Amino acid sequence: MTRIFLSPPHVGTRERELLLDAFDSNWIAPLGPHVDAFEDDLAARVGVAHAAALSSGTAGLHLALRLLGVAAGAEVWCSTLTFAATANAIIYVGASPVFVDADPATWQLDPALLAEALVDRRRTGRLPAAVVVVDLYGQCADYDAILPVCAEHGVPVIEDAAEALGATYRGRQAGSFGQMAVLSFNGNKILTTSGGGALLSDRGDLVERARFLATQARDPAPHYEHSEVGFNYRLSNLLAAVGRGQLAGLDDKVAARRRVNARYREGLGDLAGIEFMPEAGYGTPNWWLTCLTVDAEAFGASVTDIRLALDAADIEARPLWKPMHLQPVFGGCTALGGGVANQLFAHGLCLPSGSNLAPADQDRVIGIVRACHQR
Repeated sequence: MTRIFLSPPHVGTRERELLLDAFDSNWIAPLGPHVDAFEDDLAARVGVAHAAALSSGTAGLHLALRLLGVAAGAEVWCSTLTFAATANAIIYVGASPVFVDADPATWQLDPALLAEALVDRRRTGRLPAAVVVVDLYGQCADYDAILPVCAEHGVPVIEDAAEALGATYRGRQAGSFGQMAVLSFNGNKILTTSGGGALLSDRGDLVERARFLATQARDPAPHYEHSEVGFNYRLSNLLAAVGRGQLAGLDDKVAARRRVNARYREGLGDLAGIEFMPEAGYGTPNWWLTCLTVDAEAFGASVTDIRLALDAADIEARPLWKPMHLQPVFGGCTALGGGVANQLFAHGLCLPSGSNLAPADQDRVIGIVRACHQR
């Protein structure tokens, strides 16, 4: 039996056709017509006015913080239950991350905790320079509860939608919230260019500035003129061609991952001690990964037991994100709460969720998890 991966790339003939078109046209240089077209396609798909195609989602977060003028010594608040890139970008600009706990009802950033903390910080004159809100595992955060309170305190919001392309919140697409939003096209994402990302916004001035900084901040001149420090953050024309092919099939990939999620719930939901990530009533997740928690006493085996049993059968499964406030590299950083994220990490598991996961392979996963029950 072949190994079952957590979230492998899912590519088809259209991606190959467009990649060869870029190759055969000799647009091998970093920029070219597929980059421009991919940016237009992304903006139209997400429902924003502008998009800049970049080398990674991390680059997008870094640029977003730079564009907001976040300076050394400032605080930037972000979800604690996330991948390290969210917090790393804060360090890149010399700011200090403050980690906000998850809401047990959605696993997303806790809006009530955020609102309470902002009121408290306003009294002391120590409001954050920005809040980075993560759309975790393909489900949007509760923006109707988050955006107004941040606006009330004059705190800009960056949406980290790296995991959520194709998800919706009250009919709006993930990637359309906050002053800017960031997507990731890493190899394990629902849309991949092998590596890459994008920064999106309705503000053309911000996106144009992002493109300038991402192209080594080269000033308009016949020679290479630079009046400020820039970055090599643009997506290549070859990878943009792959992205265009991927984007054309996004709806099918979202539908496939939602079917995978539904099938896991049907196949495992009757087992005592298993709880799946809640689906919030305010939107439609893309279910980038299907995640669950395990009560070891009720189930009869721990989440580690299940993961190791899957690994022994050559099936990749992983714990939930380790909260940022528990990461050694961020030791000493402030955390607002943390108990919910701690429990999710201690008892949570991500199951194979690729949009190309064959039903027979999913049956293997379900069978091994069921075999762990009360063994």
